[in-house]
Amino acid sequence: MSSSRFTSSLYLLTLSILLQNVLGVDPLYSSCSGNEKSTANYGSYKTSLDVLMSSFYQLAPAKEGFALGSLGQKNLDRPYGLVLCRGDVSSSDCSACVADATREIRKRCPYGKSGFIAYDNCLLKYSNKDFFGQIDSQNKIYLYNVRNVSNPVVFNQKTKDLLSQLANKAYIARKMYATGELGLGGSKKLYGMAQCTRDLSSANCKKCLDGAISELQGFAGGKEGGRVTGGSCTVRYEIYPFVKA
Repeated sequence: MSSSRFTSSLYLLTLSILLQNVLGVDPLYSSCSGNEKSTANYGSYKTSLDVLMSSFYQLAPAKEGFALGSLGQKNLDRPYGLVLCRGDVSSSDCSACVADATREIRKRCPYGKSGFIAYDNCLLKYSNKDFFGQIDSQNKIYLYNVRNVSNPVVFNQKTKDLLSQLANKAYIARKMYATGELGLGGSKKLYGMAQCTRDLSSANCKKCLDGAISELQGFAGGKEGGRVTGGSCTVRYEIYPFVKA
């Protein structure tokens, strides 16, 4: 692919993300596996999954943006799921995002035994295997701003410093969520966020965040913004405020 086509593709990706933020329709990312009706007991699994995910609409906002659970009598019929809203979103925005997520993932994965979907305001995942407490290394999306900073060496170090500080706060915080900012000189500031799903232990939250920060530095170094959103943790930085105070 030529450099001009590559740059155009990145601009289109950035535009689509901006439109998603405004319209709140399309997810940032989704995936599913086992997406075929291949087992005799799928009907039972689907019934349990539908009940489980419908409960998240009420549970997540009521429990400060996080809910998890499993449902079913037999191991083969038993789905495990969780939903997490970004730490700063309101209960109403959390409910709306969870409703979108549950509706869209069932549309995209009609027979999926496992699925993952992420929006700006929330993420949801489920599986027929118990994943609670384990770091999810498979479901991830990597995004970055196409604009380069003028001094990448200094900027990258400040980004790492800020996100590392937030990781150290998030893994011991009650909601496993932290935001902050760092001066870049003059009136310019760097803004960051770190968050884990609250099924993780503190140690696994810290491990997940540290890994995400390392990955972010690798692919978004020198860019004005970037994020890693995964099934267990998220880190993000921008040169503009993106969370509510």
